[in-house]
Amino acid sequence: MPESLNITVIGLSLTSSWGNGHAAIYRALLKALAQRGHRILFLEQAVPWYRDHRDLPEPAFCRLGLYDSVEQLKNTYESEIRKADAVIVGSCVRDGVQVGQWITQIARASIFYDIDTPITLAKLRRQDYEYLHPELIEQYDLYLSFTGGALLQYLEETYRSPAARPLYCSADPGDYYPQEVPELWDMGYLGTYSDDRQAALDKLLILTARHYPGGRFVAAGPQYPPALQWPNNIERIEHLPPAEHCRFYNAQRFTLNVTRSAMAAAGFSPSIRLFEAAACGRCIISDYWPGLETFFEPGEEILIADSHRQTVEWLSTMPDSRRTSIGRKARKRMLDRHTAAHRAAELERHLLECRAYSSHRVSNENT
Repeated sequence: MPESLNITVIGLSLTSSWGNGHAAIYRALLKALAQRGHRILFLEQAVPWYRDHRDLPEPAFCRLGLYDSVEQLKNTYESEIRKADAVIVGSCVRDGVQVGQWITQIARASIFYDIDTPITLAKLRRQDYEYLHPELIEQYDLYLSFTGGALLQYLEETYRSPAARPLYCSADPGDYYPQEVPELWDMGYLGTYSDDRQAALDKLLILTARHYPGGRFVAAGPQYPPALQWPNNIERIEHLPPAEHCRFYNAQRFTLNVTRSAMAAAGFSPSIRLFEAAACGRCIISDYWPGLETFFEPGEEILIADSHRQTVEWLSTMPDSRRTSIGRKARKRMLDRHTAAHRAAELERHLLECRAYSSHRVSNENT
């Protein structure tokens, strides 16, 4: 194991998972880093919508710092940021361009962690620089991407990133595991509303429920439009705290995964829900995207659906023995390759590479 690193992360809320998928990703990763002996400071802006929905106000695996503005961030934490071995700025951070410009100037090693890479690149093409500017990409020593595949080379060649590397999401098997609980639903879905994911959800959940009226379904997640018409056999849960996710998955016969359109088009963008459900030993039904087979083997570890008819057939006719076999194989693959501990080890390697590169670049700039 490498030396203990002093890591500062500036990201979207760690303390609140309300409408915030980043929280689960950060929690699993940072907890695993702390278990490997690293010291972590997480900084987040204290905005009202997260302040009022905090389900992890005092994380045990890292120090937490809150700030009201970029000015306060600088005044309060500049000394610690300068001392850190690496500073990671996440996607979707408010005033992210201003924060990134400052971090790349003062940090020993600066990293951008993009949990939304295809969304980010679409925004850049529209000249929407909400949290990242094209000129800032080459200033970061390392670009960690939620999406792998061809986008990594694109970031290096088009936007001149010094190094673009994948850092996929993961799940903590200490939090997600098989439980003996009553099966309440034939198929369940967990996710915040997103306009560019709704068409897939309509096809694989809503149409499935309408064509399988005897089935029991559930959809958990906030921010769905009030006008959205749900079939009567879909139970709605407005918000499900992470502490209840494991039991939620285990109460389903099948778990549905659907992907935002930009993520699906880019490929190599696994959702954290895939790994959470797999860790629980669930049989997952998912839409397809390029690269999915590098994470789970279709037909053996995951089912790929392109229509509600196919989904209804699986729900109504698949023997329990085959369903549970697929779930067991998915869990094994997840435990072998996709735990938070795996990602923490990958991040260590990336940070050490980044630190070496950063020192080399500074040396060249000074000669």
